[in-house]
Amino acid sequence: MSQIDIPSQFDVLVVGAGAAGLYTALCLPESLRVGLITKETVALSASDWAQGGIAAAIAPEDSPTLHIEDTIQAGAGLCDHTAVEFLAEHAPSCIQSLVNLGVAFDRHGQALALTLEAAHSRRRVLHAADTTGREVTTTLTAQVLRRQNIQVIQQALALSLWIEPETGCCQGISLFYQGKITWIRAGAVVLATGGGGQVFAQTTNPAVSTGDGVAIAARAGAILRDLEFVQFHPTALTKPGADRFLISEAVRGEGAHLIDNEGRRFAFDYHPAGELAPRDVVSRAIFSHLQRTAVDLATAHVWLDMRPIPADKIRQRFPNIIKVCQHWGVDVFHEPIPVAPAAHYWMGGIVADLMNRTNISGLYAVGETASTGVHGANRLASNSLLECIVFGAQMADIKLDGLSSEIPVLPLRKFNADPSEWHIQQAQLEALREKLPRLVWESAGICREQSRLESAIATIESWQQDFAALPLTQFLLALRPAEPASFDLPDVERQLGLWAETRNLIDVADLILKSAAFRTESRGGHFRLDYPQPDSNWQVHTLIQTNHWWKSPLLS
Repeated sequence: MSQIDIPSQFDVLVVGAGAAGLYTALCLPESLRVGLITKETVALSASDWAQGGIAAAIAPEDSPTLHIEDTIQAGAGLCDHTAVEFLAEHAPSCIQSLVNLGVAFDRHGQALALTLEAAHSRRRVLHAADTTGREVTTTLTAQVLRRQNIQVIQQALALSLWIEPETGCCQGISLFYQGKITWIRAGAVVLATGGGGQVFAQTTNPAVSTGDGVAIAARAGAILRDLEFVQFHPTALTKPGADRFLISEAVRGEGAHLIDNEGRRFAFDYHPAGELAPRDVVSRAIFSHLQRTAVDLATAHVWLDMRPIPADKIRQRFPNIIKVCQHWGVDVFHEPIPVAPAAHYWMGGIVADLMNRTNISGLYAVGETASTGVHGANRLASNSLLECIVFGAQMADIKLDGLSSEIPVLPLRKFNADPSEWHIQQAQLEALREKLPRLVWESAGICREQSRLESAIATIESWQQDFAALPLTQFLLALRPAEPASFDLPDVERQLGLWAETRNLIDVADLILKSAAFRTESRGGHFRLDYPQPDSNWQVHTLIQTNHWWKSPLLS
């Protein structure tokens, strides 16, 4: 990529270019100079992978009140009612704004087409075939690239927040870009980095979803919430050599059946709604069924049979699923798809209010990286893209304080490594990056219990010590704010990316495991074999700040 000079200062820096980051950048006042930072390219995000759609009560027989009830029901007692009302009531106008921007949702005649997804009481999910996320992000990206006030900085990695020591305000970030570390000032920083699915060995998330925003904010002292609540999508394509490709919930909404090796619809053994029960219930039903019937759990799967859906409807609604399954040798018209659960969505995140403000002045969080209270313990299907848009829209009203002091000019520091030592260090990083997701999947996957959590926490803590001892870690963590750095290293972009993502994943793993051990009950996306029932004393949020865990007051 050609060298691009970037300014040392912006009015607002947005980190992340999925739906949340793109829409936030578009909604910020055009009078502000905005930097949009993405560690890959503007086309690669989890939003881009979102198939099912975006929920909004726009049908005559629907209402925001019903949408609110369904969301709260799915959230298992931990939704913030005010935030849910805010989400549902703003949904119709936000859909209209997407249509005005050019998002081509499917239609029946002139009317927007709506489908049903699990735990929704009405058809309220708008879609663009089975690539809704791609349609939304492609349209938003095109709009962003037209805006004169937005500078997109691609293949740039945010490393840390720049906190002003006297005031504790966020005043920018450190950034690894084009082989160097630079510091960029801003009146506000918006974290819109998505989720952390890559901390699990089985995930529907893309490779970029390494929990960066949560890890960066946690290290700066942000308050986090409910990190134990991870939604495992029940139906990810499970074939040797294939990525865990998500088979949208909308497939079951349109009439597909979940069956076992005998062809039996076993999900009804676990819930009266069968395959249309909430996601956590269906995921546990599959997990429990496989525990009882499978020989090798690593490759075990059940089947998703799309044949009850008319063939024309499959072609119209699910062209991408047809194509991906075909690529892996599955003909959806004549055979069922092998599926198993995979980590999909993180309900918890950085605590943010209705205006996306965190406890750190000047720091905002939007989308999956935030915890606004709308999802509670279990997200209702297709509320995630909606949250990105509804909360991104609030950034139009941002109030900025002026940046105070001058930026200090410090001399460049250089990192040199002995080639043989560097080779050993890289091998250590690669081994950590490979081992960590397997450990978290085995200990904090769909079903959890204390002894395995404690064992995994001890392992993660020893890995954190190993990581801290690496010469690269010691060099980077010794950098003072505003101190730039360069590297005399081979393949420096890949190596620094590996270092930064591994650091974030280790921290995220630690946060998830300790949160899962802290909550001694089962609720929503968090299921404990040793505490299998909800406990009314745990109708509280888990709150975390600088390695301290506590409970919120009881929720009504």
